[in-house]
Amino acid sequence: MTQATQPQQRGILLSEAALRQVKLLQAQQGQDLCLRVGVRQGGCSGMSYMMDFEDKSKITPQDEVFDYDGFQIVCDRKSLLYLYGLMLDYSNAMIGGGFQFTNPNASQTCGCGKSFGV
Repeated sequence: MTQATQPQQRGILLSEAALRQVKLLQAQQGQDLCLRVGVRQGGCSGMSYMMDFEDKSKITPQDEVFDYDGFQIVCDRKSLLYLYGLMLDYSNAMIGGGFQFTNPNASQTCGCGKSFGV
């Protein structure tokens, strides 16, 4: 895993590789969007991660916003209870590549890496 770009007190941490990748994807969208990260019920282990770009106008007072070199990650407070300390990493490996979630709150993780249990 690569080094985080922000101090450990951040609720959601990004590796430098993940930050590069989300900025690249954001640029392809052609808009100044933020990345919303959260959880929802479902998935193999009970809860699944969700992650998508959205317009910054949708940020609400109930959201926590984390700034990474001008790029914003947004997470609602309910999801943050399950995600606090999450490390989001990225790998371009042919097998097992893509975004990877390392969640210190997960008591179990599905083999796909996209769902977890607490």
